Amino acid sequence: MRTLMKKIAGLAVAVPLAASLLAGTASAEKLKIALAETPSDELAAFFVALDRAKANGLDYEWTAFSDEELAIQAVLSGQMNIGFGTPYSAMQRSKAPIRIIFQLSKLKFFPVTSKAYSDLKDLDGQPILLHSRGGGTDSIANVIEEKVGIKFGERSYVPGSANRVVALISGQTDATIIDLSNKNKIMKQAGDDFNVLPMFEVDASDEALFANLDWIKENEEQVGIFVDALVSVWQDMAEDPSIIARETNPDGPIGQLPAELLAGLDEFYSAAVEGGLYDPNGGGRKAAQADMEWYSAAGQLEGDPSELNIEDFWYLAPLDAAMSN
Repeated sequence: MRTLMKKIAGLAVAVPLAASLLAGTASAEKLKIALAETPSDELAAFFVALDRAKANGLDYEWTAFSDEELAIQAVLSGQMNIGFGTPYSAMQRSKAPIRIIFQLSKLKFFPVTSKAYSDLKDLDGQPILLHSRGGGTDSIANVIEEKVGIKFGERSYVPGSANRVVALISGQTDATIIDLSNKNKIMKQAGDDFNVLPMFEVDASDEALFANLDWIKENEEQVGIFVDALVSVWQDMAEDPSIIARETNPDGPIGQLPAELLAGLDEFYSAAVEGGLYDPNGGGRKAAQADMEWYSAAGQLEGDPSELNIEDFWYLAPLDAAMSN
């Protein structure tokens, strides 16, 4: 992995959407969250949890980084406290004791192709369009190759499922991997032109929250409030997905999204809950073990997954405490 300085040379490190800017304005007690993307409908549940945590005394700010690797590096460098991502390779290689504390979402992605293909085996030797090198869709492609016994042709990268949908519709690609929301959209709009290929079940993490273990233990109260809020929202959402739209703050970052996105929150979260995108228990040991197997197969963890210790990658105490409340 490139160093942070190499990554940010000539680039803006973060999108200036934080509650307050990083340059000396945050108090030492304020929890600093590194998002791996700008706020979107898919982050609405997370921001509902932040609002609940704030009501219980959590002081925080967030910064949207341009990709997951920058968010990971921001936590590794100590610039930020908690980040979005699944930094298994970085955790295994880094001397910093980085640990995951909550599974935000599972790897529920779908191979969608033109009518030229009807099965994953048909993609042997064929080019495929993915999100980013080393990211979640790249790991999915690796595991598909291993499980199905194929080898994709050239891999190209276009960030954002919505952008890959555009590439499909315009004929720029015949095969890609996209998220649940965009899979549903393209099949509703142009289902006669595309196939969703049969995919095996995945419980591994797509997005998770992680932090330095030393920082977590030094800030147990903040972390506890945060994880309690996440568990409460994820469990309420499992019972009634419409709670996300109802509790979204109209003056917050999600409330400022275009009206058509806000109007689709109920549909998005109903489909996401039904599709198993969110674990109401925050993932925990089940997700950790699934991650060991998945990210080993994806080439992002070294060693036999049965011999990997989940406690080298997850710190479960905050989630255990939240689940016992």
